[in-house]
Amino acid sequence: MNLFLLGLYARSRALPATLGTLAGVALTAAWAAWWLQAQPRFDHTARVPVVVLAPLLVSAAIGTGMYTHSDELDRTAVRPWWPRRLAVLLGLTALAAALLALGVPGHPEAFGAPAAVRNLLGATGITAGAAALLGARLSWLPTTAYLSTVYLAAPRAHGGAAALWAWPVQPGPQAGAWAAAVVAYGCGAGLYVWRGARREGR
Repeated sequence: MNLFLLGLYARSRALPATLGTLAGVALTAAWAAWWLQAQPRFDHTARVPVVVLAPLLVSAAIGTGMYTHSDELDRTAVRPWWPRRLAVLLGLTALAAALLALGVPGHPEAFGAPAAVRNLLGATGITAGAAALLGARLSWLPTTAYLSTVYLAAPRAHGGAAALWAWPVQPGPQAGAWAAAVVAYGCGAGLYVWRGARREGR
């Protein structure tokens, strides 16, 4: 019976589709990272689009999976739903981080696995917070706008104040970039776990 209920819960949160998307994005990121670095005119810095776009797509999949078709039941349930929201969000984040770390290996000092994992944390945090404020269906929008703006407007020099606001395009070891991404994840995830996704009209 418990397995049946877990299966229903997973389907109500679109977990099968989300897991499929995570696997597809990780495989595509692995191929793109390998192909870009294999080109004679490129080096590991050519993987910046991969470590920005792959976490963006993964966070969008996680965010749209936060939509629920039974928000009335969730809000009137006897048991609080925040532990389930927390478990699903942490589980998906950990799985996505492992897949992206495997998909974009090498050059940890630049744009390899650490940068991909950091960007996943930050992007997922923004998406989770947006789900709580705007609703799950639009949760991808602020993340896409922010990461696109940073990708186009960030200075070429790394570190300094730019590490805090342009964290998606910083090399892996930048402490300021990690701090900004972790704060974004903590705030966004905390808001979503506490409030859940905003109720949306049908």
